[in-house]
Amino acid sequence: MIDIEKKRAKEYWRENLKYLVILLSVWFLVSFGFGILFKESIDVIKLGGFKLGFWFAQQGSIYVFVILIFIYIRLMNKLDKKYGYDD
Repeated sequence: MIDIEKKRAKEYWRENLKYLVILLSVWFLVSFGFGILFKESIDVIKLGGFKLGFWFAQQGSIYVFVILIFIYIRLMNKLDKKYGYDD
């Protein structure tokens, strides 16, 4: 019985870490990629009178981070239900 619970806990954390890696990769791409690395490529687009690279560096990455927090909450609620940790 204990081995089954340990296996389920490992599966739970493996899936949790997969979500974290994916979401943090998206945040890295948006904040570092769009704000710094690809800035010149996306600066041809303007948003609210500002170049898109500047917007991502100043505000976009913060908005995306907040959205990713809500996505993470939703994913974790589903994961908790899947593995029976939703009590």
